[in-house]
Amino acid sequence: MPIELRELSESGTPAFVGFPYELFKGHPYWVGELKSEARRLLSLAHPFWRHGERKLFMAFKDGKPAGRLAAVLNHKHNAFHDEKCGFFGFFDCIDDREVSSAMFESTLKWLKSSGMDKVRGPVNPSTNETCGLLIEGFDSPPMVMTPYNPAYYAALIEAAGFAKAKDLYAFQAFTKSGFPERMEKIVARMTRAGKVSLELVDIRRIKEALADLKEIYNSAWERNWGFVPMSDEEIDELARALKPLLKPEYLYFARVDGRAAGFVLLLPDFNIALKGVSGSLNPLNILPFLYRLAVPMRRGRLLALGVKKEFRGRGVELLLIKQAFASAASMKWEYGDLSWTLEDNDRMNNVIAAAGGKVYKKFRIYEKTI
Repeated sequence: MPIELRELSESGTPAFVGFPYELFKGHPYWVGELKSEARRLLSLAHPFWRHGERKLFMAFKDGKPAGRLAAVLNHKHNAFHDEKCGFFGFFDCIDDREVSSAMFESTLKWLKSSGMDKVRGPVNPSTNETCGLLIEGFDSPPMVMTPYNPAYYAALIEAAGFAKAKDLYAFQAFTKSGFPERMEKIVARMTRAGKVSLELVDIRRIKEALADLKEIYNSAWERNWGFVPMSDEEIDELARALKPLLKPEYLYFARVDGRAAGFVLLLPDFNIALKGVSGSLNPLNILPFLYRLAVPMRRGRLLALGVKKEFRGRGVELLLIKQAFASAASMKWEYGDLSWTLEDNDRMNNVIAAAGGKVYKKFRIYEKTI
């Protein structure tokens, strides 16, 4: 039977969301987020789609689902970067080039008809959410809010004419190594005058804390490749998702003379609990899920670290990383994942390496001219 390609309406979103759970059923490493959260992200009510558009495609072979792909227009990205760039995301596929080619052909056709002259991906649906294709580090499970895919995905994407645009690094740091002594001295000198302080988040004031986070985030990442500023609505959505999970040791700020200068956001690896629920909570799995959440998790992720431009070069980054080591040790993490950073962000990569981090996974963003 020939490949059948369907463009899905809103009613087809559950099938689009559900496909990878069937594709990777029983896989030792792949972990899916809760399907309800994935459907929320793809719902046109999500704040991202106030400045974006999408087409959802599913491919069928022999009458069975064989792949999915989203074509994405991010108008805020194009206005911010003065580009005509479309995106693809939510790519999952059996190991079959006919199937992937059919999906990419329709995706590229729609993006070109929308006036785009190049396409990047995967982004799901932007660099403010999960993005990149795993190209190194297949032998361990994905950390919370990071992608996992089999190695053959790269060949399918490259067969569609895409080439590397940028690689993203994930570092691993073991808590038993501790914070390097030579860096302790730098932090001690910086904090001696009392102008620099650390503040753990007050969960009761989460909106104010996330307002500081947004200000720092949009300043710290402004010059980064692929960055798009977060809107107030997107920050509110982040607050909704994080508030039930946050504890003071997960989010903290560096302040210089009382001004918010930088922040770190840590999360335990909630994928440990999600692994056993196949994307949905029900009466049979809710108690094991809650039990796994209650048991101390032995690993976690430094999801974001940002310092405003005017406070860089003063050791603020080191102070934040030192607190990350302290928080990880207090939560009894064996190691932390620090991800992601751009491959050419030498300043931050050198700081992480000096603090004991080593690259253990790499993700790739691809690009194609159309």
